[in-house]
Amino acid sequence: MAFWAGSGVQGGTAEQTGDGSRRAQPLLTLTYIVDLPEYQYMACYLLASIREHFPPDVRVIGYCPEHKMAEIDPGVIRAHEMMGAEIRPMRTEGRWDPAYPHGNKILAALEPRDSQFSAFVDSDVLFLRPNTPMALISPGKVSCSVAASMQWGEQSVWKEIYDVFGMPVPNERVRLMRRSRNKVVPYFSSGLVIFPEGPVNGLRFADVWYETATMIDRKTDLPARRPYLDQMSLPLAIRRAGLDWNILPEEQHFILGGILRGEPLPTDREIFTIHYRGMKIVKELGLMKQVRGMLRRQTGSGWIGNLRDAAAEGGSGAVDD
Repeated sequence: MAFWAGSGVQGGTAEQTGDGSRRAQPLLTLTYIVDLPEYQYMACYLLASIREHFPPDVRVIGYCPEHKMAEIDPGVIRAHEMMGAEIRPMRTEGRWDPAYPHGNKILAALEPRDSQFSAFVDSDVLFLRPNTPMALISPGKVSCSVAASMQWGEQSVWKEIYDVFGMPVPNERVRLMRRSRNKVVPYFSSGLVIFPEGPVNGLRFADVWYETATMIDRKTDLPARRPYLDQMSLPLAIRRAGLDWNILPEEQHFILGGILRGEPLPTDREIFTIHYRGMKIVKELGLMKQVRGMLRRQTGSGWIGNLRDAAAEGGSGAVDD
């Protein structure tokens, strides 16, 4: 069962519909995970921030493990309906051996969509300023930011990983966002990944990412592969898919927590996107009023509980709190 409201996307190309007519192909679809218990609520705040700061023709899809769809909070469903977004079920059971819930983001990327580009966004992300798809996408490339740190292994581990595919370790080096005295082998966060949907050499990037991750996962003598498999596999998947990486500026994916815990947001530059990694950090930064304000402007209430109650009563329209 899917909950849908959508529109054509400005800036897209034409695609053919089932009746032979033409419609605009969406330029960008933003996706994320809707899961129990907390990610379903974080997803609503993320969605409100998308609707607040991106053009209305950007499509939005939240993905929920299909065996949990019936458990989604009715308030979360209503919030998505009111903000013109889908919640789609996706099959997760049997996709990893053994089960690997952290890999759901790769499974979400695998799902079919009709836009030119898709983005996977972690549920604990918020957009804080007006933004545009053109600030994120790059033709022929996968857009992502450097990771905050890489504490799970030494740089020598990359040769083991690239050897799985008979690939050389890239000569390029990057400086990680937080803990990086020296430049390192390219390593990216999977908290915001924007990729082309069209195939390159017959393969979608998402298919290559999943295949790459599963092959690395079989290297059982690599203990750090979980829970870092998604990020560990990302640079290899980009190159294996015949693409290159487009490194986003830190302002487009500002990762909080860690050594920044307790520090305010910078005031000398515009931070468009934060990856907060826990609502406690949002509260510490004094952003809860802004977060609830975005949800209130989009749905009529800053509290999912109010939307749940209204849904139970069969109400429609805005809910004042």
